[in-house]
Amino acid sequence: MAKYPIFLDLNGRRVVIIGGGSVATRKAETILGTGARLVVVAPRLDDMLRKVCAGTKAELIESKYSKDYIGRATLVIAATNDEALNKQIYKDCQELEILCNVVDSPKLCDFYVPAVVQRGDLQIAVGTDGKSPAYAGHLRKKLENIFTDKHGEFLGLLEAIRGFVIEKIADASERKAILGKLADDESFEYFLQKGPEQWRKRAEEIIKAEK
Repeated sequence: MAKYPIFLDLNGRRVVIIGGGSVATRKAETILGTGARLVVVAPRLDDMLRKVCAGTKAELIESKYSKDYIGRATLVIAATNDEALNKQIYKDCQELEILCNVVDSPKLCDFYVPAVVQRGDLQIAVGTDGKSPAYAGHLRKKLENIFTDKHGEFLGLLEAIRGFVIEKIADASERKAILGKLADDESFEYFLQKGPEQWRKRAEEIIKAEK
């Protein structure tokens, strides 16, 4: 069955990682970047994990897993090497209706973490329905060569001009057509060749011509 792809806003929400090793460290680093209220639970926490969480508001709990730790979580990531424990965490999450991801166990996942290309606010996610994370990573590397920081900068310009278009153009179909034109490959190439200031002037000319 097809999965529903979303970009989830975790800012201020409780996310619990069970595990204290290298995998948990990588997951923690990513989660911290979302602004989530991170909680990490494990009997032993690696030094690198402590370093990643140092200076943040992450809560590090040196303890064996307990269902009590996940009660108010938006999502839970199980990153332990104990298969029985991972199954118990997943079972607990199902009972509490909390989204759960058990690392490297697709059958014990409510969601899969995609391979992501990040260019400013531009995010391109690649998923394989949990079938081959290695292939998702391979495709991400290819996309990293195609999409540069300039694409992220271009997105910032599009965000600013979108508000101007909404303010100046009343007709919804006309707005859609203009925004589509400003976001196409020709517009991006103009931005690359002429720079942001010239691109803005050209964008305003296009908008005025359509009024």
